[in-house]
Amino acid sequence: MTHADEDPAVHILWMNGGLGCDGDSVALTAATQPSIEEIVLGALPGLPKVAVHWPLIDFECGPEQGADTFIEWWHKADRGELDPFVLVVEGSIPNEAIKSEGYWCGFGNNPATGQPMTTSEWLDRLAPKATAILAVGTCATYGGIHAMAGNPTGAMGVPDYLGWDWTSKAGLPIVCVPGCPIHPDNLSETILYLLYQVAGQAPMIPLDEALRPRWLFEATVHQGCDRAGYYEEGTFASEYGTPECLVKLGCWGPVVKCNVPKRGWINGVGGCPNVGGICIACTMPGFPDKFMPFMDEPPGARVSTSASGAYGTVIRTLRGFTQRTADKEPKWRVKGSQLRTGYQKTW
Repeated sequence: MTHADEDPAVHILWMNGGLGCDGDSVALTAATQPSIEEIVLGALPGLPKVAVHWPLIDFECGPEQGADTFIEWWHKADRGELDPFVLVVEGSIPNEAIKSEGYWCGFGNNPATGQPMTTSEWLDRLAPKATAILAVGTCATYGGIHAMAGNPTGAMGVPDYLGWDWTSKAGLPIVCVPGCPIHPDNLSETILYLLYQVAGQAPMIPLDEALRPRWLFEATVHQGCDRAGYYEEGTFASEYGTPECLVKLGCWGPVVKCNVPKRGWINGVGGCPNVGGICIACTMPGFPDKFMPFMDEPPGARVSTSASGAYGTVIRTLRGFTQRTADKEPKWRVKGSQLRTGYQKTW
């Protein structure tokens, strides 16, 4: 990645020091629409110059030691030496105020003390100076797995920590792109949009009530699922490995806002229900607690599938009749001395 200081450059500071698995960073390497390389190398028209500081692939000497330390970019941003910059947060934010000693998670060291700088302290320092904040993955957006009931850390998402009505100095709200892990192209496309917006070439990013990009999350899984036609016909899978609708096996697709089945996972291929997996609602703010236990029929599914089954019986009958009558060639396509098409001479 380039780290040139020439102006104008938009710096992307990627902080994966929250509670997480780095799965969203790994997912981004698979993006193709656009790829992260196209963004960084300026291969797309109208993009500003970009300098990406990303722990996954950065080439500096190390986090704290060496002639060119990686964490120095964060200290530069804290000192006001990087402007503009977009702060990308991966991993949920633990509550450091609920204990008397130690820390839950950090990112680099505080030069004044030599002790780890907590993730929440970085947010406190950098949020007022950032042009935009992008929360990537369900952990950073809404807390995710680490914020389940009974967790000892008090973990939460970035909007929970900074406030759901928080806005940056540029007037931008927190932008949340959930997913466990995140969809590669959903993330790269959102980064692209924000960069165009910073360059003055895109309007305010349209977000829904959960701060998700509206064009990516306004439709449900069910609306883009390869199996949705089976639901309409009242045909449901009773075991894995068959092509029918998976609702009775625990799929939450009819109510979950996510575009993965419609978009495919990589290059239009894949997506959880498309390849046989149920939707467990990983893009929703209530995940995972509100959607457990997984692999059980969701509430209301029995009523909706019963109704679909009754309606589907009629639909299947009508479609069967149409198929039987339409799946035949017309009778006039035969050999012989007579023209049977109904053609009438006009001269």
